[in-house]
Amino acid sequence: MQLAHDISKKAWIYDHSEPKARYSLGKKGARPFVCFGINPSTATPGRLDPTVASVASYAKDHEYDGWLMLNLYPQRATDPDKLHRKFQPILHRENLHWIKHYLHEFSQDSHVHVWCAWGTLIEKRPYLLQCLIDIHDNINSFNLSYFTRGSRSKNGHPHHPLYLRKDAPLEQFDLNNYLKNIHNL
Repeated sequence: MQLAHDISKKAWIYDHSEPKARYSLGKKGARPFVCFGINPSTATPGRLDPTVASVASYAKDHEYDGWLMLNLYPQRATDPDKLHRKFQPILHRENLHWIKHYLHEFSQDSHVHVWCAWGTLIEKRPYLLQCLIDIHDNINSFNLSYFTRGSRSKNGHPHHPLYLRKDAPLEQFDLNNYLKNIHNL
């Protein structure tokens, strides 16, 4: 697997292994807005898909000077039904590496707002919840606040960015409580 870490003069953040995985995509800033989705599609620097474009737009409209799109699982799949049937631990470990790298870096200088936006897609594969648990365990000590936008699903899953009203506000999200409750489903 060949990994690429691309940061151009335009301050893009883009870590990926083509064509199968993307670990991060965003723009550097002193006060970045971070979003967690479920999995990446084909967005790249300068060619954002609708989900990533909505994250970038929200960050700009709410005076964040950067943004970062991360995902619970890094496999590129425009159709969530095409996610690996079998968990790929190597992809997951690399994803954890980049998540820890950026969130540790960002939280050193300021409090970081994290938009949880994986939607009900977390139920698509059994391993996705474990990915979230591992991520949480690895970033729990960082200076982060978690948020959602829009209504949550009947099982408490945070809303996906594509299906939101543009004016949906950020609302505090208790990720610890969510993880406790999700185990009971």
